[in-house]
Amino acid sequence: MTIYPTMPSQRKVRFALAGCGRIAGNHFAALERHGDTCELAGVCDPDPRALEEAAYRTGARPYRNLAGMLDDCQADAIILTTPSGLHSSQTIEVAHAGRHVITEKPMATRWEDGKRMVAACDEARVRLFVVKQNRLNATMQLLKKAIDGKRFGRIHMMNMNVFWTRPQAYYDSAGWRGTWEYDGGAFMNQASHYIDLAQWLIGPVQSLHAYAATLERDIEVEDTGVINLQWRNGALGSINVTMLAYPKNFEGSITILGDKGTVRIGGVALNEVQHWEFAEPNDDDRRVRESSYATDSVYGFGHAQYYENVIKVMRGEANPETDGRQGLKTLEILVAAYRSACEGKRIALPLEH
Repeated sequence: MTIYPTMPSQRKVRFALAGCGRIAGNHFAALERHGDTCELAGVCDPDPRALEEAAYRTGARPYRNLAGMLDDCQADAIILTTPSGLHSSQTIEVAHAGRHVITEKPMATRWEDGKRMVAACDEARVRLFVVKQNRLNATMQLLKKAIDGKRFGRIHMMNMNVFWTRPQAYYDSAGWRGTWEYDGGAFMNQASHYIDLAQWLIGPVQSLHAYAATLERDIEVEDTGVINLQWRNGALGSINVTMLAYPKNFEGSITILGDKGTVRIGGVALNEVQHWEFAEPNDDDRRVRESSYATDSVYGFGHAQYYENVIKVMRGEANPETDGRQGLKTLEILVAAYRSACEGKRIALPLEH
């Protein structure tokens, strides 16, 4: 068992962030919510404009590259909101510098890279956190409690839809987008959180069969795909993903069917409880209306709650909710899905026996 150093509760946890692009704003907002217990000491990005805007918004010291920030900035943990294909090498670099790591999804684009990240952080005795903020949204917390409370009885089926839009301009906005090396496709990038929820909610996956296609966008990776799954508990299901919905993000939904319950959570990003029915009533049924929320964002509102756990862990007050090993569970399904789509066959899990 790895023993991690903790920091005194009387001082603020110091973070620094690498990668000041699209998702960084969610992290800035979350850290601002915890301004009494943490601070953002540094930001870095090779794009001068993105770096200037991030430094202006946050007041953090700007750096042009990660190495410079690690040398100069006295941060306890480094947040990686960089292109996915960089997460592995950057995590290892940060771990070697003795800093904790918080990495956005997916933790890596290759299975071996993900394992190297975990091993490097274990060896350096630093924490590896993988952001899974959708687990903390009110609708998902309510659903998870119902599953853990056995309210569904035996779960027979789970279906997920991720019907969003990413126009060609989105992929053209940065050279790394839509590439195998740095991004991954609709499964790896946009649907990563949903694939995480599939195993977090229902349990370990036994096998899957996937199809992926590039139907419209001028990119290396898939813009559309389906994954058929069988869980170890016998449940069957599918994850249907496309970035071609017209004319805007249309639906992010999950439907779970059991012999004692049926639930559908939909909206654009799992933000509306649209059906909630169980054989046995429960006090939680009164919370259904209040758990739904309006949103234009597909990211949800879980980043602030996520950082609450990170800060407590670093102070020795809690256990991590989503560490590197939790991240590997999702990465394994993603890698298996791409392998299935490429080889045209069913893939059994785990990948390594």
